[in-house]
Amino acid sequence: MPEQALNFYAGPAARRHIEQHGLQPGHVATIAAAAGGPKGLILGPLDRFIFGQWLPRSGQPVDLVGASIGAWRMATACMRDPADAFQQLETGYIHGDMKAPPGCKLPTPAQISAESARNLRAMFEGRVPDVLGHARYRLHVLTSHGRHLLAREGRWRTPAGYLGAVLTNVASRRAMGAWIERVVFSGRDAAGQLAALPFATRDYRTRQVALTPDNFYPALLASGSIPFMLQAVHDIPGAPRGAYWDGGITDYHLHLAYNAAETAAGGALVLYPHFQQAVVPGWLDKALKWRHAATPFLDRVLVLAPNPAWVRALPGGKLPDRTDFRRLARADRVAAWLQAVAAARQLADEFAAWLEQPDARRVQPL
Repeated sequence: MPEQALNFYAGPAARRHIEQHGLQPGHVATIAAAAGGPKGLILGPLDRFIFGQWLPRSGQPVDLVGASIGAWRMATACMRDPADAFQQLETGYIHGDMKAPPGCKLPTPAQISAESARNLRAMFEGRVPDVLGHARYRLHVLTSHGRHLLAREGRWRTPAGYLGAVLTNVASRRAMGAWIERVVFSGRDAAGQLAALPFATRDYRTRQVALTPDNFYPALLASGSIPFMLQAVHDIPGAPRGAYWDGGITDYHLHLAYNAAETAAGGALVLYPHFQQAVVPGWLDKALKWRHAATPFLDRVLVLAPNPAWVRALPGGKLPDRTDFRRLARADRVAAWLQAVAAARQLADEFAAWLEQPDARRVQPL
């Protein structure tokens, strides 16, 4: 494996802060967590270190923003023993298995949705009050809400609606809001009020809804409901009626206009454990390379990401991803993912060592 596993990338304001003050847990105002399915497994050791050991050394409120698997990770961070909970999430994800029905190559969307709902229940049953009532963490779950033709899921209307969204998005990301809007389910702050969003919403059509015990499960399920792979979640309690899909459709890597307020310790940073340098705005922007560059939205963001050379030394020369379900037998996939996650401990070890003596020279521009 390469000597250096972890790379640091920062916006201009984040880099200046690190040059002048280093990085303390009290400097973090927001933590972001991207969509990306199995790629998120590589961040498990970092999650366990950050939420289990490092961040508890401070006391400031922290906004946790997540889409898809990122929303599941951030909800897990709000549990009483986050290190143990992250291990449970990781183990369940790696060892999960679904058999395709007779005559089918892959499980059906209904089958995957039902299994995902069961996994959510198994993970959070009896723990939802702890997650929503966390003393410090304010959870924000991103979903994509269909409009007009996409207001309901249907055999013909869903493909037609997403074709319209794809074509519109090429012309203008903001214009895609005619088809799909961002709906954020947010917890409450220490005063019991709906927590303010830690980002501005001038970039894209957005609604905010209170995250409650009644809508916790459907909101998290919707946040990971990839179109055509899972079923949409309809009519979430307390939210606008209609169909909800994966939050990564509107916000794949959470390229948001962060407005983190300064903490008592003198920081206003967004910490972003990520699986790559680029912070891609929406899922439909993956092929639109001109939208992968950093913008002023990310000025206060510090991205922690694996070194591409280190990734090439992992099984298959890549991060775990959904293609592994098709190209590998179950036993081979599980073995490859376990090996990748074991190697990822180096990411957490390097971050812990860097925090002892933060070296701004290792921080590259986003």
